[in-house]
Amino acid sequence: MTTSVAHSHSVLKDRASRPGPSARTLAFVAVFAVLFAALAYSIYGLTETQRPNLTDAGSYVPRQQLAHPVDKMLVGTVADPALTVEGDFVEVRTAHFSVRAVVSGPVVPGEGLPNQMSFTTCTWTISLSHVAGRVPVSVADFDSIDHYGTVFKPYLVPGQPSLPSFLLPGHRLSFQIRAVMPVGEGLMRWAPDGDHIVAKWDYQVEND
Repeated sequence: MTTSVAHSHSVLKDRASRPGPSARTLAFVAVFAVLFAALAYSIYGLTETQRPNLTDAGSYVPRQQLAHPVDKMLVGTVADPALTVEGDFVEVRTAHFSVRAVVSGPVVPGEGLPNQMSFTTCTWTISLSHVAGRVPVSVADFDSIDHYGTVFKPYLVPGQPSLPSFLLPGHRLSFQIRAVMPVGEGLMRWAPDGDHIVAKWDYQVEND
């Protein structure tokens, strides 16, 4: 029993007398810790700077895209015709009526064919709604102009009912017109009085 106690005391004495880390070692560890913390902070700061702000969708969108109105309904008048893209609505206003108009398309046949023609048949859908006053309706009031400046006169797609001469409040109208157009960019234009354009829709003819 005495021997066991003496042995334990000896072990404790040996542990107590063992030398600790030197001042140089402690200084080296401290410097390394500071450098590691600085490096970690720099990496975190760089990551936070490059990360988009998801609460603000515009923070990482190019400015030229933000400046372009997307899905925004424009107002078109004789004095200031609206220019937008196909599929977007235009609030047309004149001295005699107002109406919401949209042009969709063109839809073309033959997409994906191995031999692509430079011209193709294009079909657009015209929709008129939210009528105030009497809106004159005529296919002749629509035309299409290609990227060379050539004007094409579309016609009513066969099989559709005849168009009314006027669209009255509480009514809406949708019809399709067609023309053979060259591949490329173009504009569909509407002049309700047959002379003064109030709205233009930009489109792209693609058959590939």
